[in-house]
Amino acid sequence: MIAVAAGLLMVSCETPKVSYFQDVKDGESKSITDNRIVRLQPGDKLSILVSSKNPELAYLFNLPVVGHYRSATSGQGLSTSTVANYTVNPDGCIDFPILGSLHVSGMTRSEVGNFIKNTLIQRGELKDPQVTVDFLDMYFSVMGEVKSPGRFIIDHDQVSILDALSRAGDLTIFGVRENVLVMRLENGQQKSYRVNLTDANSLYTSPVFYLQQNDIVYVEPNEKKAREASALGNSFLTPALWISAASLLTTIIVLIVK
Repeated sequence: MIAVAAGLLMVSCETPKVSYFQDVKDGESKSITDNRIVRLQPGDKLSILVSSKNPELAYLFNLPVVGHYRSATSGQGLSTSTVANYTVNPDGCIDFPILGSLHVSGMTRSEVGNFIKNTLIQRGELKDPQVTVDFLDMYFSVMGEVKSPGRFIIDHDQVSILDALSRAGDLTIFGVRENVLVMRLENGQQKSYRVNLTDANSLYTSPVFYLQQNDIVYVEPNEKKAREASALGNSFLTPALWISAASLLTTIIVLIVK
């Protein structure tokens, strides 16, 4: 009986598994098969700035300023930049000055910039255009057992799930690392993926290793944390309870032996 009680006590005090990449060995290389870059979708917003050695001509291809946005290069948005913005319409197009409707859905930032630049040159509008494209109001969300859950801006062409969790302050000790949920809107449907942070092989080959705009990352609580959600769970199977139980069993055994 004493051995059983001691065993139960040891189980109750077992340290949670909090290590990442448990299958990685020193000097080992891992391949990332899905090198996905953020691509524009209907509803996305972006800023486009056209410049040239002839600023008067370049001015014709820039929208008048209509507001402010938080610069992607300003970290947590400590400063603002003044820009005009475009919204990708349901058909995947933007209405660009003089050039008219341009289909940009499915393109990366650099592809949009090169597309507009080449179009300006081919039409003879500008000889030396420089086109700068930035994301506006594109986000992903991190929820659940992380230190700082929230909604975070996408300011790079690639944002991995590790980047996302780092921005959220990493998982708490109660977060389940083997079963992180990523929800993604695909073709009008919400699709769910599961990611195991302890297994580098499956993590790096996951289709959600790189996040997309509007992705939701959810870290579920472990059993101990989940039990704390109820009044009964606050005391049941806690170390203090097992210590008391072990003490009671020891007392009973001593009395029986006597």
